[in-house]
Amino acid sequence: MELSVYNIKGEDTGRKVTLNDEIFGIEPNDHVLYLAVKQYLANQRQGTHKSKERSEVSGSTRKLIRQKGGGGARRGDINSPLLVGGGRVFGPKPRDYSQKLNKKVKALARKSALSYKAKNNAIVVVEDFSLEAPKTKDFIAIVKNLNIAGKKLLMVLPEQNKFVYLSSRNLEKTKVVSASELNTYDVLNAVNLVLTEKSVAVLENNFKA
Repeated sequence: MELSVYNIKGEDTGRKVTLNDEIFGIEPNDHVLYLAVKQYLANQRQGTHKSKERSEVSGSTRKLIRQKGGGGARRGDINSPLLVGGGRVFGPKPRDYSQKLNKKVKALARKSALSYKAKNNAIVVVEDFSLEAPKTKDFIAIVKNLNIAGKKLLMVLPEQNKFVYLSSRNLEKTKVVSASELNTYDVLNAVNLVLTEKSVAVLENNFKA
């Protein structure tokens, strides 16, 4: 699959980039995509939720009423879950939600996500660029020139670029990552995928390794 290379002004440079069919042209595997997205979202959870159980609530341990003869249910101390202010029964405890996924499965998921974007013609290739200073308006101008303004976009750079990252940080529907940080969820979550020329080569090398 060949795509035209545009500059940051939105002009066709006349150059072409060939996307590797082994990465951008496979038959997507939906189940693998599900597993990868599920793992990513699970790994984002902090797992620090906690509620106090009966033994952890502050209060007297004196038995409130006699065991028998009162005509009502048996009741222990004021920390009972049956009473207002008492502990919680089987409340949440801190836990680790992270999940494991094999490397080959994760790689197949990324290839499947990239192939979906290629099939939907949602990939834009831009020549390598850099910003002289972190300016959001300069980044917005680039996005408008590429006719993808107002849509969720994921820009992939060959390596981390501080100025480009800071320029896009305030934009709600925009995310900038390096090729080594690319994950399945971000690709699927974006409407348009913007690749720089060098990032295409980096992605191919990463999948070969």
